[in-house]
Amino acid sequence: MDNLILLILGLFISVLGITNIKGNISTIHSYNRRKVKEEDIPRYGKVVGTGTLIMGVSFILGYIALFWSETAMAVIILPGVVVGLGFMLYGQFKYNKGIF
Repeated sequence: MDNLILLILGLFISVLGITNIKGNISTIHSYNRRKVKEEDIPRYGKVVGTGTLIMGVSFILGYIALFWSETAMAVIILPGVVVGLGFMLYGQFKYNKGIF
């Protein structure tokens, strides 16, 4: 059951990422997007959405790798989360002028 939660979470996060990439940033909390200029919304959505999608896909791939090895799962998920958070933080600092 725990493994299935990883897959469901990965799918949910991936859908949120795709939604953000398409320009709908309403799923991002208001204080994380309040300083984003109107003309920067598409770029902000793409950067933050890409980070979110990377994290979601890493969870899905981690779920698949879990059938072979728990170590393989960790090797996939940890870098995916770090890279995804990197994209998200980059978007926050560049377009929102800070995390909050």
